[in-house]
Amino acid sequence: MTKLTLGAHPYLLGFEQLERLVERTAKSGNEGYPPYNIEQTSERSYRITLALAGFCEDDLSITVEDRQLVVRGRQGDDSEGRIFLHRGIAARQFQRSFVLADGVEVGDATMENGLLHIDLRRTVPETVVQEIKIRKG
Repeated sequence: MTKLTLGAHPYLLGFEQLERLVERTAKSGNEGYPPYNIEQTSERSYRITLALAGFCEDDLSITVEDRQLVVRGRQGDDSEGRIFLHRGIAARQFQRSFVLADGVEVGDATMENGLLHIDLRRTVPETVVQEIKIRKG
């Protein structure tokens, strides 16, 4: 029995890109840090919230790269001249990626009490009916 992939299914034409997106997401290396929530805030909007204790706005970068929302964080080393008896709060860098569907746009990003909120909205495309003329061959 041959396994059909999404891009090879006879009724799904042009979906090879979706299959590549799924593969890229699986390989993105997103580990458990930083923790995050994704919530639906209305019928056409979402909010991603990342827990970023110890980070400030200047430590963060938010970009959209090839339909992928990428959040990067890098803290400076502020331990110079300090003696830690215990260091359980690590200053580490991270990269967290989210694949965006067609029509999903990134709105505002706000930082509040150690939580980074990124608002997304989904636009609904207009239904287009196109009539194709049949010509004599």
